[in-house]
Amino acid sequence: MKNLKLFATATFCFFFTIAMPLYCLSSANGKSKTATYTNPLKTVEGDTLRFGDPFMYKYGDTYYLTGTTAENGFDYYTSKDMVTWKYGGPLYRKSENHFGAGAFWAPEVEYYKGKFYLTYSCLDAKRGLLFSCLAVSDTPDGPFKDLYTPWFDLNHSAIDCHIFVDDDKEQTPYLYFSKNGNQDGYAYGENYVVELKKDLSGMVGEPRLVSRASQPWEKVRWDVNRCNEGVTVIKKGKTYYMTYSANDTGYEFYGVGIATAQHPLGPWTKYEDNPLMTTDLSIGVSSPGHNSIIESPDGKELFIVYHRHADPNCTKPNFDRVVCIDRLFFKKGKLCIDGPTSTPQPAP
Repeated sequence: MKNLKLFATATFCFFFTIAMPLYCLSSANGKSKTATYTNPLKTVEGDTLRFGDPFMYKYGDTYYLTGTTAENGFDYYTSKDMVTWKYGGPLYRKSENHFGAGAFWAPEVEYYKGKFYLTYSCLDAKRGLLFSCLAVSDTPDGPFKDLYTPWFDLNHSAIDCHIFVDDDKEQTPYLYFSKNGNQDGYAYGENYVVELKKDLSGMVGEPRLVSRASQPWEKVRWDVNRCNEGVTVIKKGKTYYMTYSANDTGYEFYGVGIATAQHPLGPWTKYEDNPLMTTDLSIGVSSPGHNSIIESPDGKELFIVYHRHADPNCTKPNFDRVVCIDRLFFKKGKLCIDGPTSTPQPAP
């Protein structure tokens, strides 16, 4: 997909689901393959990949996968085919004097100007807030060393950072993040975007609101949760497509929505038939969300990488999550999904 610019985001908010989402189910590829995969993904040893907020990125012919994996940092896995994964070791560990007191969540890696940049969030116990940080490495597998801890301080929790580098002449970088907190008895999450300085050291201007809980499927537990989070942005043609998660990841109402814009700063318009996917116990799927997006090895297909409950029938809330992938495709300019799936699918 030569005209497709990919950007991926991670986040940690909480989601609720609606009764029946409208899925675009017609397949985009029509190919038949003998090799298959079945969600959730597994290691070469046959162990299920069991963590949340998965972020997949590629360098050369190797895929890398990380997520919310360790108490004081992040681990990574590698694969050549997106299906079978080998544990690689620590991707990042916090330094001795790091303020982070846990809650190391939702890492993402962006290749920018010859270096690899890691975004993540963690807890400042003294202030009771979650702050985002930026680390750097010369190689995709790290080890990543911190540049800014925190990266920015807006006097509120800011998580699920996603760096998007536009394909304009200036290769302008943008940052998407989720403002999170609690007020009046409910948890909230709002997605924001801001242009970044070319060296990623700070913001240009003030953050702009991207999305907040506004659609019926996002309001099913309005009295306790009003959350949008975990943005990922891709570009096809002149249109920017944003996936985001909504509701509480621990409950059955979590899911993924889509919005579009003509500029990274917006305004963004949500699809009226959101969500793209949410809980469907009839096919063994509970609380899919917090995704990234990646191209297949041949560059001809798109895949959404996301987590969902390991046991769809588990008692909620539950944070035992597994990593899954499914195909995305465009139909008349609309981003659709072949999924979510729990049955054998053609391998990427």
